[in-house]
Amino acid sequence: MEAEEEYSKFGIMLDYFFYDFNAASFKEAIKEVIEYECDALLFAPIFYEESVRFLKEFEKKNVPVVMIDSDIKSSDHAYVGQDAFQSGYLAGRLISFAEKNERQVLIFKIAREIESTSVYLQRINGFYSYFKDHQELTNFKFSEITIKDSGIDQMNVEMFSGINSIFVPNSRAYIVAQFLEENNIKGLRVIGYDLLNENIDYLNKGTIDFLINQRPERQGYLGINYLYKKLVLQEETDHTQYIPLEIIVKENYFPLRK
Repeated sequence: MEAEEEYSKFGIMLDYFFYDFNAASFKEAIKEVIEYECDALLFAPIFYEESVRFLKEFEKKNVPVVMIDSDIKSSDHAYVGQDAFQSGYLAGRLISFAEKNERQVLIFKIAREIESTSVYLQRINGFYSYFKDHQELTNFKFSEITIKDSGIDQMNVEMFSGINSIFVPNSRAYIVAQFLEENNIKGLRVIGYDLLNENIDYLNKGTIDFLINQRPERQGYLGINYLYKKLVLQEETDHTQYIPLEIIVKENYFPLRK
C-alpha cells in the first residue's frame, strides 16, 4: 500500500486477491487471478505444488511476475524475500552460542497444511547444515516433534525433559512459549520467526530469546518497486533481491509508531 501511494502518480494501481490459509481457498483465488486482466503480478507462493501449476498457466499472459515470501527455483520470475536456507543456518548459529556441556536441541514443528512449503523445509535444512559445517560442535544432539495446527493441547511436559534449546521453524514460537510459561518450565533457549504480536509478548517476557524477522512489509514494497521499474521505467534490475535477516531480541525491539 505504501508503494501504491508512492507510485500512483505514475499510473500504478493495485487490486488484491485474498484467500484463507488452506489449499482449497488458494485454488479458488487462483481461478479469479487467471481470469483477471493485469499488467503484472505480485504473488506469495505459499502452497508450493499449487503455485507451480498456477504459474505455468499464468505465464500464458506474458506479464512480469514477482514472488515474495518464498521462491520457486524452477521459475524464471523475480523474487524478493528471505533466503530461507540461510535463515535456518542463522538459527543454527544462534543455537550454537551455548555452554560447552552437552546441549539437547528440539526442533518443534507446529505444522498445518501450508507447512509443506519449500520455505519451511529450507529453514530446517539450513539449520541442520550449520551443524554439519561445524563438526567441532559435537556436544549438540537433536530431536524433532511435530504437532498439528495450534497444538497446545497436544503438548506435554515430558516433551521438554532434558531439552536445552528449541528451534521453531515458523511463526508459531509463541505456542511453545505459552506452554513453557503455563507449566513453569524455565531456562530453555527458544528461537522462532516473525514479529507477530504474540511472539513479541513472549520475547519481552524473556520466554522467547530470538526472533528472526524477514520484514514482510519491505518485501511488498520492493516487489511493487521492481514492477514499477519494469513497467514504467523499462529498466532491467536484479531478478533476485534478498532481504537482510534481522535478529530481534527484547533489547533491540522497538515497535513502529505512527
